[in-house]
Amino acid sequence: MSPPNSGTTTTTTKKTKNPLSILTEPVEWLRMLTWQLNPTFIAGVFLIYGLGQGFTGSMFKVVADYYWKDVQKLQPSTVQLYVGLYFIPWVLKPLWGILTDAFPVRGYRRRPYFVIAGVIGTFSAAIVALSPNLAAAAAVLCFIGVSASLAIADVTIDACIARNSIEIPSLAPDLQSLCGFCSSFGALLGYLGSGFFVHHLGPQGSLGLMVLFPALTIVLGLVIYENRNSGLHNEKKQSVVESVGMTIRNMHQTMMYPQVWKPSLYIFLALALNVTTHEGHFYWYTDSKAGPAFSQEFVGVIYAIGAVASILGVLIYHKALKDFAFRNLLFYAQLLYAISGVLDLIFILRWNLIIGIPDYFFVVIEESATRISGKIRWMPMMVLSTQLCPLGIEGTFFALLMCIDSIGALISRWSGGLLLRFLHVTRTDFTNLWLAVLIRDLLRFATLALVFLVPKAGQYEGLLPSEVPEKNKIDNVDEETLELVPISGKAQSNSIQNNFLVMVISPLNAVPGIVPSAE
Repeated sequence: MSPPNSGTTTTTTKKTKNPLSILTEPVEWLRMLTWQLNPTFIAGVFLIYGLGQGFTGSMFKVVADYYWKDVQKLQPSTVQLYVGLYFIPWVLKPLWGILTDAFPVRGYRRRPYFVIAGVIGTFSAAIVALSPNLAAAAAVLCFIGVSASLAIADVTIDACIARNSIEIPSLAPDLQSLCGFCSSFGALLGYLGSGFFVHHLGPQGSLGLMVLFPALTIVLGLVIYENRNSGLHNEKKQSVVESVGMTIRNMHQTMMYPQVWKPSLYIFLALALNVTTHEGHFYWYTDSKAGPAFSQEFVGVIYAIGAVASILGVLIYHKALKDFAFRNLLFYAQLLYAISGVLDLIFILRWNLIIGIPDYFFVVIEESATRISGKIRWMPMMVLSTQLCPLGIEGTFFALLMCIDSIGALISRWSGGLLLRFLHVTRTDFTNLWLAVLIRDLLRFATLALVFLVPKAGQYEGLLPSEVPEKNKIDNVDEETLELVPISGKAQSNSIQNNFLVMVISPLNAVPGIVPSAE
């Protein structure tokens, strides 16, 4: 009887192992990352991507929309143009990258810029929250300050992400998955609370919550571990100006390789051609005559459902799509993204009511489909961007690529605003909103013709010519002083990495993209 009992015991163990592994694998995955990477780096990702780009960005998106609509009482096309101005700090990311790479403060290259970002964001958010009669132009400047706080902090943490992706290529998809999960979970909490706060505190009172992230960013800058090199400047053979010139020259030479400029061009065009009509949708959502008249709380719920869908998109990418080649994956992801946009058109035309689907249910389907396909499309773009960064100037070069992306997103915003104005979509007139959505959808399908610019290589393969990293290593004047990758953490089982699917249930993930995003 011993063998049967042993077999039964084994079978029972296998059956009870899976539920327990769902609870333990996220912890093991975080332990693996913490072992291979510095714990302060992981904490920085949680703060910048989770609380900053996730929670603060989502709160800002909803609260600012109501602020412009109910406090400033502006037209949707005007708001769309104003929102485009928020992207200016993200367009300047190469400048922030050069500052952090070439201009250390008292021997530190990262910590001071976290503090600077926090100070800018704290003052900007406090001014707009405490000024009841603030002019629209002044409010825009304050919002740009909040965006600048996020952008500067993002550049600093992105430099760490890019370097780790280069030194441990097998972790590149996992790092982007971590960032995606942190921002998505943070966005989920932000969206869930945004409608509640707007309803009870008003748009302007809710903006006071924006102070939380920059204040904590200041704390991060004070406590994050970084080796101080007091003799940093004395050991350099070139002046600061020469080092900046060398960085710019290396960036230019790297960008001239077809392996770099072709995929960069694709990402830019994919973002620029994705004309955004968000403000028109938002005004239509809340209109009591032409639209479905969604309440403030339900608008927050809609975006929260979208955040959950984004998490699901990250899960799908991480569990099933990491091993696909870039070109094939981006083609089908763009196709799904374009098809999901057709749901917007059906909703605007109210065809959902003709087929018997209520507005409250159909908007959930629409938001979920858009966010899932958008995240599946966005994740390989970010992995591709990190794979294009050469060692030695990875921080500045990644900032350059994100700058290109931000310009594409800026064009998307402004072109969408001009389209709404040209079609006379106003606060109360949504007659031509369907036409704006149709034009947007056609442009999404047209983007499929540009996928030939994307390499056929896999996501774990190196994309740069072999001489690029070597050249930049030689030319680089500084070693990275922020301790990111312990020597003992260069190898770990891929089975633990692949179990990131269950991170969705981990409370540690309640921590980007306000970031220019493909969604």
